[in-house]
Amino acid sequence: MIDRYCTPAMDAIWARSAKYETWKQVEIAICEGHAEDGVIPESDLEAIRQHARVDLARCDEIEKETRHDLAAFVRQLEESVHQATGGAEGRWIHFGVTSYDVIDTALAIMLRNSCDALHEKMGGLLDAIVSLNDRYGSCPCIGRTHGIHAEPITFGFKLASWRAEMVRSRARLERHRSEISVGKISGAVGIHAHVNPATEAKILDRLGLQADPVSTQIVNRDRMAALLSDLAVLAAGLERMATELRNLQRTEILEVQEAFATGQTGSSAMPHKRNPWNSETVVGLSRLVRANAHAMLESVATWHERDLTNSSLERVILPDTFHLVDFMIGRVTTILQGLVVLPARMEENLRLMGDLVFSEHLMVALIQKGMTRQDAYKIAQKHAAAAWDGADFQTSVRSDESVQQRLNASELDQVFSLQHHLRHAEHSWVASARGF
Repeated sequence: MIDRYCTPAMDAIWARSAKYETWKQVEIAICEGHAEDGVIPESDLEAIRQHARVDLARCDEIEKETRHDLAAFVRQLEESVHQATGGAEGRWIHFGVTSYDVIDTALAIMLRNSCDALHEKMGGLLDAIVSLNDRYGSCPCIGRTHGIHAEPITFGFKLASWRAEMVRSRARLERHRSEISVGKISGAVGIHAHVNPATEAKILDRLGLQADPVSTQIVNRDRMAALLSDLAVLAAGLERMATELRNLQRTEILEVQEAFATGQTGSSAMPHKRNPWNSETVVGLSRLVRANAHAMLESVATWHERDLTNSSLERVILPDTFHLVDFMIGRVTTILQGLVVLPARMEENLRLMGDLVFSEHLMVALIQKGMTRQDAYKIAQKHAAAAWDGADFQTSVRSDESVQQRLNASELDQVFSLQHHLRHAEHSWVASARGF
């Protein structure tokens, strides 16, 4: 991942130094499990605990010979113990296990910690949505379908939709945290040739993990594919929010604006420009997350008990996806925290078509008074058509004798009442906290 989209939270998990330290954590846990079984002397275990150190430069040097990063790591770790003690205690490092016992078990820790980091980050995003609703939730605005004025809503109704979707995505993260917290210490093809299942379970328990009930040389990749698929869904939800914000910032709509700092440049050629570039960044990055999810799905199938097709792409897509999603959540949170909301412009746009947006209320009221649906629709559509040509919709409706025969002045006041139309808007906001 290029530095521009890296985040400190994910660097702390996925940086090479962090990954190798997690490998070491797994190697020591394996030694502790063997020591508990009486295989490794306690004095040797203590020497490993005290003196095993990661030296990335030395790992690189050894890897030139081994052409295998984990094998180079194991050799360097053993060397570090020998250099400190002069003895052979380091021989127990990586005892009875294969590379992916370490790599996949460490990967489970990294994925779990990444889910935790995203879960926390999403709390900030949800707080930003709540804060916006507290200030602007009751502001009426026009709802649009197909980009065309439909019926009045509130700005809080938009926020409720975003909130509910993010609550669902956060709940999915919680479920995946459990499913992904699975490692293996089951050997070269998963048959437990050198480490028995009970010892495997004890080792993994030390790391806060469960044992994959049936692993091969690797933990089956359906777990990672499901996680990345739902991260793609989360990214798509962020894209939906960003797309709406982009549209609301269009000059002819201009109901909100991203914060624009003093001295900020919108265009090198046009000094007047204030572009929705933060929202556009989120939209662009969501496409990468979707592509990564597809690549992970391609890695579920392997030849027999394992091949190497998953390894190279996972080195890219797993850290990159978590960096991207973490960045996107942070960026949308920042947008919402600084969002300039323009209620007067919302009101102006809402009234742009006069009272035409109450056409359905007219139709429903006429049906309730005994008119057939088809006749009621034709009356409402007739006056709507006149309004498109410049007539005032409410004046036209109130002067229609067929309407007057069915609806009195008070009933027509309710037809054209914004307050009546929005009377249930708060229900959606309350319900959005549940997400389901």
